Amino acid sequence: MKAFVKSLILILCALMYMGCAADVQMTTRPQETPYPPPTIRHQDLKVLQLTMSPDPVREGQRVSFQAIVTNFSQYSARADLLIQDKDEIITQVGDVLLRPGDNRIIFPQTHYRFTRNEYCFTVVVELERRRRPIEIAREFCTWRTYQGWTMGAFRVGPLLVEDLDFSPDPVIAGREFQFRIQLRNDGNPLRADLQIMDGEQVVAKLNDVYLSRGVSNLLFPPTRYSFQRFEHCFTVVVDVERIPYRMDAKRPFCAKIKGWTLNPVPHRP
Repeated sequence: MKAFVKSLILILCALMYMGCAADVQMTTRPQETPYPPPTIRHQDLKVLQLTMSPDPVREGQRVSFQAIVTNFSQYSARADLLIQDKDEIITQVGDVLLRPGDNRIIFPQTHYRFTRNEYCFTVVVELERRRRPIEIAREFCTWRTYQGWTMGAFRVGPLLVEDLDFSPDPVIAGREFQFRIQLRNDGNPLRADLQIMDGEQVVAKLNDVYLSRGVSNLLFPPTRYSFQRFEHCFTVVVDVERIPYRMDAKRPFCAKIKGWTLNPVPHRP
């Protein structure tokens, strides 16, 4: 009987010890650290398309942009998006929900002033207070044409008229004369029609001209253009795929009534 009581006491002590150990383990177990909810990363995004309206846009017009941004992750997140010209912000939109797949983003209108011949845009996303450019499917650039700045036309130039004169100089009233131009093409080689304009009037044409990269010297067909005003200032227009582009010039090329010459008047010492 004594042996039975002794065994029972040992069993009860063992059970009490195991219970205490379990309590210790439960009370000393470290607290689990909560993980942040899954979200998208900058590298999960890509700009597939960027367009502007109106296109072409003229100087001083308000312009708006639309972008298609693909989210390759399986998560959604809210972010701010910006369109930049180098480091300058053109327009931005805040608190956009980027869902998995393609997202069409409409940016508010902007009064951004276009002045250069060419602009190439970047789309920037701000996630978790960090701004980074988004990968683009291709370059999204706009360049100046005779009708304004466009993203959709054939890329031309930049082109520069370095010199413009005619022969004979001075022009004799009622006689034929020919224009000669020297132009620089800093863009890709192209075929185009050239026109010399006096305001809105075509003075001379040269069709199907190959403009290689670099400097070209071109002679126009003879013309009997009649000089009537006190001063005539000429510009050169290049026509590519039926889209006219007015070319920049190194200086104004104007002929005045006194002798009808394009030679610059020498400065008196």
